[in-house]
Amino acid sequence: MGTAMTDHVVAVLAALPQEADAFFPDEGAHDARGWMPLRTIRAGAITCIVATHGIGKVHAAAATMALAERFSPRLFVSIGTAGKIGRAPGDCFWLESAVQHDYGAANPDGFLPYTAGSWPMGPATVEPFRAMPDPGVGLPHARIASGDMFVACPDQARSLHEGLAAELVDMETAAMAQACALISAPWAAIRATTDGADGASADDFAINLAAAARRAGEAAERLVGMLADGLHPSPRA
Repeated sequence: MGTAMTDHVVAVLAALPQEADAFFPDEGAHDARGWMPLRTIRAGAITCIVATHGIGKVHAAAATMALAERFSPRLFVSIGTAGKIGRAPGDCFWLESAVQHDYGAANPDGFLPYTAGSWPMGPATVEPFRAMPDPGVGLPHARIASGDMFVACPDQARSLHEGLAAELVDMETAAMAQACALISAPWAAIRATTDGADGASADDFAINLAAAARRAGEAAERLVGMLADGLHPSPRA
């Protein structure tokens, strides 16, 4: 196979309509049937299926499997927003790895995180799910911690940052990554920050959602353009 992605499908996943709509805004054909609205966009030789799947890990994993079954994408890309729990400079990140912060064991001494899908017993280890190599999108790199909770507590944010070496937190990316691992599919993720995962997060998220979603959307557009132009080997080459 050559270096260009020719006539292939890329699945672009977003939890919220604002996040999905920020990717190639006002382009493509819409399909609102079923539980997951879709938008189909042609970007050179690539067909992008943009899915708005809803909030949380179950929605993200279910969307990944549904899209895999229906479209057989060559790449899954999660886009959208996140809370910033570390000190890495920047406000939009290429996610090189993802972990689930709420998978593990509740013991008398506290909560112990484990690799998602592994036995939550014995020595507590967390092996991150790793994204495809960055083709040069021009973003700082970070690890994200995903869980089914909206983190708006500085103590919780600090614990996740220190315990899991994560710079960002969201509710979907690591679940998509785990689903991709199950089907041996490559994935990428781009997240822009809306808040500091603290007491002001709810208000900050609402205020910054549109601008942050567009930052992530623009970066994802660059990624797709690079793949279409053959600037990076196809993830399954």
